[in-house]
Amino acid sequence: MKTYLDFENQIADLEGKIAELKALAEEDESVAIGEEVGQLERKASKSLEDLYKQLTPWQKTQVARHPDRPHCQDYLEQLITDFVPLAGDRKFADDHAIVGGPGRFRGEPVMIIGQEKGSDTQSRLKHNFGMARPEGYRKAVRLMETADRFGLPVVTFIDTAGAYPGIGAEERGQAEAIARSTDCCLGLGVPLVTVIIGEGGSGGAVAIATANAVLMLEHSIYSVISPEGAASILWRDSAKAKDAATAMKITAQDLKSLGVIDTIIGEPVGGGHRAPDALIRSVGDAVFEALLPLKHMAPDELRRHRSEKFLEIGRAL
Repeated sequence: MKTYLDFENQIADLEGKIAELKALAEEDESVAIGEEVGQLERKASKSLEDLYKQLTPWQKTQVARHPDRPHCQDYLEQLITDFVPLAGDRKFADDHAIVGGPGRFRGEPVMIIGQEKGSDTQSRLKHNFGMARPEGYRKAVRLMETADRFGLPVVTFIDTAGAYPGIGAEERGQAEAIARSTDCCLGLGVPLVTVIIGEGGSGGAVAIATANAVLMLEHSIYSVISPEGAASILWRDSAKAKDAATAMKITAQDLKSLGVIDTIIGEPVGGGHRAPDALIRSVGDAVFEALLPLKHMAPDELRRHRSEKFLEIGRAL
């Protein structure tokens, strides 16, 4: 059963009528509804296309958080073969919000690291809704250092509202873990490509997204804080999240113009959750293209390329 967002009511009504007519035709084959269904399908398709051409930043935020949007695990299953998940930070525990390990991407060995939100209640609790604790970032550092040691390109998938803000996480050094993970990204002598597949929230995202190439899905978001959090700070009213989303320039289109990201990956009409397989194939193609020029760069050149890329953002702004 499809989940519709609150701004998709017209689409929901049209597709509901189509489903009703098709169900009626199955019950009584003498009912001729082909022409009417065709008209409704064309109208629904056109309405969906027009709607998604002019989404507001807040609407894009809702799409980025859609429960049916492909998660990190979906990309791993379809893009990576021979994947071997690695667990633990060798210090405290294993954080299920960050998953990773070596595998093969189109025949080539790579190290995959991603944030997994979970797809149902049980898995969301297991993965802590994609919000990593310090041990998650320390696990990411361990995996990146392993990739550096064996010359494996690193591909990361970003989908988190932010690092976990709990007391225990702060006691175990959340800020330090994020800083060390970011520093590890900058120091890698192997290619690092990041894809923002949903939400890219705060330092929790940057910790594994300080990459040579930052790719972002068309309807994803990337920001220093969530719209609700920014509204609570600026206006002391989380209901103003729509205004905050617009002011913060969190969409792929805004961030591309500011030089924060490198590539926008187009999504199927209506968002990636409507055609997940097609979306994942597009991401695979984009990652492959991003890795090609990086494979021929020496370690020092990769480090310099990465550092200059992020320093240039500050200069441009």
